[in-house]
Order: sequence, then structure tokens, then C-alpha cells
Amino acid sequence: MQESFDFAADDLAFIRAALTRAFGALAPFKRSEPIWRLVRSLIGCRTFDEVAEAALQRLKRRWPTPSLLAVASPAEVERVIVDVTYAEDKARNLIATLPRIGLERPNYDLSFLSAWPVHQALAWLERLPGVGPKVAAATLNASTLRRRVFIVDTHVHRVLVRFGFIGRNATAEDGRNAVTAAAKSLDADELLELFAQMKRLGQTYCRPTRPNCLACPLGSRCLQITIDRAVAA
Repeated sequence: MQESFDFAADDLAFIRAALTRAFGALAPFKRSEPIWRLVRSLIGCRTFDEVAEAALQRLKRRWPTPSLLAVASPAEVERVIVDVTYAEDKARNLIATLPRIGLERPNYDLSFLSAWPVHQALAWLERLPGVGPKVAAATLNASTLRRRVFIVDTHVHRVLVRFGFIGRNATAEDGRNAVTAAAKSLDADELLELFAQMKRLGQTYCRPTRPNCLACPLGSRCLQITIDRAVAA
């Protein structure tokens, strides 16, 4: 009898193949040092990538090192990242997080996390102000650390729920753990590409409102479409 893990792995293989056909090869991802990836992820939540990236570059020009940024005031940081969503909250979290890291790691080198089990590395990051499952996973996977953990943002979470990969009450952490467990054959780069593909799907077809289900690459196996058709019948 096929175990639930086998079904999840099969679904994941289908998702990956369908999205690769739909979107093709994605542009190579430029990885940064873990501390700057953490900063980028902290200011990038619920913000367009190009806006968050521009804000990060302004921060780095104004404060070229994490230690300099750590002693800035939240008001100063907010003025630099003013165009990101929830700039005031993000500035406050950033200036609360960096000094805490500096107390434990004065050189702000997070490479030690590469030697820790992933769950311990995630827990170390998630105790920091403003660092939730998405930011922690991005810091580990999308940086030069290249850890095998899947990133789940709001777009990816919506896709996973609608597809039926996770339940409707599942959290982003549940989604992260479920995909990471089912994707044992994928390395860190492949998990990052899968995240980017699913994020694009959530931004284009599987939108929060008025999703384009008829054209969705995952439509043939999407649970939400199956339910909608049954209700309509």
C-alpha cells in the first residue's frame, strides 16, 4: 500500500514538472552572505522583489556593514526603506535583531549555521524579532549556506493549500516541513527554484482573488478546482 509520503512526493514531482514546462528555466539566483540575506528577507515580506532589492541596496550604501547598520536608529532605517510594506515595523524589527546577533556573533558571520541540523538552525533564527518561518528558511536556503529547506511565503502557502498538498488550517511552517520532507531527492538549489516557480504561479494564475484556474498549469490535479467543479455540478 502506498504511504502518504509517497503521494506527497508524487504530487511534488508533478508540480515541479508542470511548472518547469509552464515557466521554463528561471534566471540564475545570486546568493548573498547569510546576514544580508536575513536583512533582505526581513524587509522583503509582502513587498515586490524589485522594491525590496532596491531598498536593500540603499541600506548597504548607507551602512556598508551589518555592525554599522545595527547601531542605526529605527527612524533612520525606516526613511531608507520607506517604500517597502510595513516599513516602520520592519525597521524596528531589523534594529532589534541585528544587535542581538552581534552580541552572540560580533562578526555577524552566520556560517556556523551550516554545521547545525536544519531544525536547530531554524529555531536559532526564529527566536529573533520579526524572523518567522519564511525569513528563517530564506536565510538558510537562499544564502551562500545553501541548506536543504523549502521557503514558503504567502503565495506559495496559498498554492499548497489550494492544490491540497497541505490542509486549509496548515501554517507556513507546516508547508515548509511538508515540502522539505517530500523533496528528499532535491538539493538546495532545486528547492529554491521550486519556491520561485510556485511563487510565480501564485502571482500569476493562483492569485488571492479571481484566480485563473482554467489556465493554471496545475489544474488537472488541483483540489480546489475539483471542489469548485463538484459544487457547480
